[in-house]
Amino acid sequence: MPYEALSEEAIRALLDAFYAKVRVDPGLGPVFAKAIPDEAWPIHMAVIQDFWSSVMLKTGRYKRNPFAVHMGVDGISPALFDRWLGLFGETCRTVLVPHLAEEMHERAIRIGESLQASLFFRPGPAAITAAG
Repeated sequence: MPYEALSEEAIRALLDAFYAKVRVDPGLGPVFAKAIPDEAWPIHMAVIQDFWSSVMLKTGRYKRNPFAVHMGVDGISPALFDRWLGLFGETCRTVLVPHLAEEMHERAIRIGESLQASLFFRPGPAAITAAG
């Protein structure tokens, strides 16, 4: 039965289901396995729980810089963001009632767009000249 309200429990259930999919995904799994050793997954999950709790429940528990963390991930690419967002949306729709699934997935899309812009957007000389 999908969760009808956002709560720490609902977010935890969503994240557990989502990252179970991520870890076995042929594209995402190897990137995550390289970045997060098996013994570090409980720590990663706690950090991610804090992140989504801060984003969706306004708890303010997340105190890190997601841009800096993702800059050091070997193998990260725009295509993997698309796959991540697809799996995340699918999991949201399984774990949450439709309006909450949509709200959480939309937030993930905006966050993903922001991360991608910071990681992959590099204006060339023409863009700098046009702006200057």
